[in-house]
Amino acid sequence: MTIGMETQGTDGEFKVWAVDDVVYGPVDLPTLVGWVGDERVVVDTWIFDIASGAWSKAVHLEALKMFFGQGTTTAATGAPAAADPLIPGIKPGTLRRVKIFAGMSDQQLGRFVQLMQVEKAPSFKEVCHQGSPGDAMYCVLDGEVRARILVGGRETTLATFQAGDIFGEICLFDDGPRSADVIANVDSTLLRIPSDKFDKMCQDQPDLATPLLLALGRTLTARIRNDNKRLGELITLSRAGR
Repeated sequence: MTIGMETQGTDGEFKVWAVDDVVYGPVDLPTLVGWVGDERVVVDTWIFDIASGAWSKAVHLEALKMFFGQGTTTAATGAPAAADPLIPGIKPGTLRRVKIFAGMSDQQLGRFVQLMQVEKAPSFKEVCHQGSPGDAMYCVLDGEVRARILVGGRETTLATFQAGDIFGEICLFDDGPRSADVIANVDSTLLRIPSDKFDKMCQDQPDLATPLLLALGRTLTARIRNDNKRLGELITLSRAGR
């Protein structure tokens, strides 16, 4: 399969299409990396970068090299060597599906994962409890979790988080209590980023903290915009019902 790729701005989004006129996208970098993991994009897939105006194989693209063993080959077969996982038991491509990692280089991501802890959350497990101290942010590698509150013994779901999403990021900026319970809907794999390690990273490794803070800022901004939109719709409905 031959695929073209066009950069969309600076946030890691791509427009992807095949030479047989089947259009894919637009997609972001985490989605493209997911296609590598699903073998929809392989080492010999040709990708056209509109920005540089040059064709290259996927294995030679800087953003994808880590998923093909940095372009090295095995002596026995001549095929690209498999990349060593940055976290034992976690495929390298899985990390790139997390949207806040899209702006990090391979070297930065390799340093950042040293701060993380892998946490398995079986179905129905409570990951966070409302009112408990907020001491870590979470990234969803696979599976699905939901944020909920209980009012009068009845559950209201506030948000659902799937692979590539993050939650609990507010605790990185204050030490307030959790505002909701977080429950695993299915068996899930999470990355836990303790707030104390995040603080130390900001002090000792500002070059690593900067792309993460920018990504978190964009995520929080998008959520505020969505919340404002929903609040406006609720106010409109309330006034219309009077």
